Amino acid sequence: MQYVHSGHTDVSKSNQSSTEDSRKPKKVLNGTKGRAAHDNDVTRIYLSEIGQARLLTAEEEVSLARAAGEGCVASRQRMIESNLRLVVNVARHYLKRGLPLLDLVEEGNLGLIRAVEKFDPERGFRFSTYATWWIRQSVERAIMNQCRTVRLPIHVIRELATYLRASRDLEQQLNRRPTSDEVAQKLGTDPEAVERIFGLKDPVSSTDGTSDQQSGRKVMDSIADQNGSDPAERYAGAAAEKLLCRWIEQLPVQQRDVVEYRYGLHGRGRKTLEEVGVLLGVTRERVRQVQLAALSRLREISAREGFRELPFGD
Repeated sequence: MQYVHSGHTDVSKSNQSSTEDSRKPKKVLNGTKGRAAHDNDVTRIYLSEIGQARLLTAEEEVSLARAAGEGCVASRQRMIESNLRLVVNVARHYLKRGLPLLDLVEEGNLGLIRAVEKFDPERGFRFSTYATWWIRQSVERAIMNQCRTVRLPIHVIRELATYLRASRDLEQQLNRRPTSDEVAQKLGTDPEAVERIFGLKDPVSSTDGTSDQQSGRKVMDSIADQNGSDPAERYAGAAAEKLLCRWIEQLPVQQRDVVEYRYGLHGRGRKTLEEVGVLLGVTRERVRQVQLAALSRLREISAREGFRELPFGD
């Protein structure tokens, strides 16, 4: 398992600790309990190490990001190390989904590294906000690949792979995540079929969507202080929510309602086209048309502010 370490080990203290430990009676741990105890020890050591890294100020983020973009390895490493706690906070939302915390953290770290490589400080986001999206994407993909798909019938796995491949192709063409309707059009199928297949990962994405709305209001557990919240993760949720609210307020009322219902924003449960149609007294097709118009308008609004994609998925 590969991790980015945030500090240096004091060799003298390590040797002293080893000497003291050698005098104590040794307890032999076998089987599952032994592995669990070892994993817990590794987790504690890792959390202790990354907890020593100082969070960056906004000014430091901009300076380091610019230097990293010009090829400075030290600046890139500093940005990674200062945000490892953010990865753990995001990963903890995905516990009990088939992967242990350290595996989730490892996948999240890959997303963090990708975020550092792609981050543009001139676009206006704090890095923690931008990185959170990449971390979640990396963790969710790992969970789906290593946990969920194993238990799906082979024909469903193939269908899901086809839909995901089409989605990735469109993302490269459009330079943003495609909508369900766009994927359906590319594959010549019904948007509901796309949503149904992508819904196979709803236990991951919908729960994440809920926490996305709550993260600006709910105090999260931190690594250093179990009664507090990590400033980077708290800021990420609050900033994303504030940004979305400002953009959505510029939409006509009907478009605003459709977006909030379809994506589960502002505490509203995520609903299907049919359910939104019943709530608003219009047809399912009309909801789809309003949604497309709303997303198009939101992309225009976000593009004017320098963002290439919307901070929520389909």
